[in-house]
Amino acid sequence: MTPDIDPTRTALLVMDYQNGIVGRVADGDALLSAARETIEHVRARGGHIGYVRVGFADGEEPAGMMGQRVGEAARTTLHADASTTQIHDSIAPRDGDIVVRKTRVGPFGTTDLDAQLRERGVDTLLLGGISTSGVVLSAVRDGHDRDYRLIVISDLCADPEPDVHGFLIERIFPRQAEVIDRATLRERLG
Repeated sequence: MTPDIDPTRTALLVMDYQNGIVGRVADGDALLSAARETIEHVRARGGHIGYVRVGFADGEEPAGMMGQRVGEAARTTLHADASTTQIHDSIAPRDGDIVVRKTRVGPFGTTDLDAQLRERGVDTLLLGGISTSGVVLSAVRDGHDRDYRLIVISDLCADPEPDVHGFLIERIFPRQAEVIDRATLRERLG
């Protein structure tokens, strides 16, 4: 297969791979290992790496439905400075990587992620995240509306409910994104 993904116009978004979230899915250690390998492969090919995490600073506690869902956690385990909201050390960002902190489920609405990607000439997003039914679904929907070419890396996504993960990967995401695994990504990046 001829490489068809231009890594210089591509960003791998590693979303919600946080200390307090990785443990919510089966085999989080294997997921971290897979993410680390993929990050290094994309980086070695000249691709961009972006990290998205959720955390609430003082005064950012959400209202409405989001506030009802996260409640007191916005001031404790989901506080922006809490260890639980930090990107897992095994895949820590490097200088020059994109890092954004969000206060909603999706990666775009409360961050400058789109602007940072556009400034770098990125038009293709490789998506991996926890959870498939949360941040990944939101990224697919919003990224599609923003006219990105979207590629969901199926084995870099996980959900506390494996059947929901499978349904999204197999039935929903292909409507707006390509869905491939890490091995296929390696071939397509060259």
